[in-house]
Amino acid sequence: MQLSDWIGYIAAFLTTASFVPQAWHTFQTKDVRGISLGMYSAFTAGVALWLVYGLLLGAWPIVIANAVTVSLAAAILVMKLRYHAP
Repeated sequence: MQLSDWIGYIAAFLTTASFVPQAWHTFQTKDVRGISLGMYSAFTAGVALWLVYGLLLGAWPIVIANAVTVSLAAAILVMKLRYHAP
């Protein structure tokens, strides 16, 4: 494996892992008051596009990290839509 692959996997791990505590907290508490619907919508769409980009390039660090992150972000977005009190 090349150095660039290692850097990609480490970066993917760190950025995805940093997202997990917030996602876990949101899943446990269902408290979505502090989450911006606009920001999470844009974030989820952006991560989905990074996933597509990674697939088109065959760049597995990008694919793996963004597949996990888009799943978590989409779940939080769904909870925001479901549990948000008008």
